[in-house]
Amino acid sequence: MFLAITFLLVAILSAVGIVREMRRKNFFAVGFAALSLAVFGWFSVMTIISIVAGGGATA
Repeated sequence: MFLAITFLLVAILSAVGIVREMRRKNFFAVGFAALSLAVFGWFSVMTIISIVAGGGATA
């Protein structure tokens, strides 16, 4: 669960990075931040859903 929460924080920071780099018109950084948001966000949300739904790691 700790890893999923950590990746969720990374995804939130990636979303902040997207907004900041859109203001600077740095589209290369926007692409990397969007890719990070997609990967880390998907993994963290699916892991949290898996744990809450009953079948997941228990520590």
